[in-house]
Amino acid sequence: MTYSSIEDAFLFVSSAAPFEHSAVVHRITGETFFASAYSDDFDFPDDVDDNDDYIAIPHRNDLDLGKHLVMEFVRSHCPELTNRVIAVFSRRGAYGNYKGLLSEKDLLDKWHAFENARTREALLEWCEGNGLVIETNS
Repeated sequence: MTYSSIEDAFLFVSSAAPFEHSAVVHRITGETFFASAYSDDFDFPDDVDDNDDYIAIPHRNDLDLGKHLVMEFVRSHCPELTNRVIAVFSRRGAYGNYKGLLSEKDLLDKWHAFENARTREALLEWCEGNGLVIETNS
């Protein structure tokens, strides 16, 4: 299976609050299936609950790619912003405000590169831990 198919499913699952979107991958074929709480049009196979060959794609929160990742970035790239970022995350709209702060400090591109690299690492580690073989050229 390809990394991009796993990443696409991960991005779908993570594009909403936990449990609102879901996706599974077939361990052998690599085929992915999607479902949303907002639609009755489920793409899941009938035997998904009874077949161990299907594994649920994690949400970004399951891989600790939320606030923990933000603080890792801040500590390593802009420690002088630590108190401001902590304050930002104590209110609603934290990610939008965080990205606004990074944009103001010309760090948004660095954040996106950092976030993408860490996400890839976490997803590949998750795949390995679940016995999913990813094509090396993907």
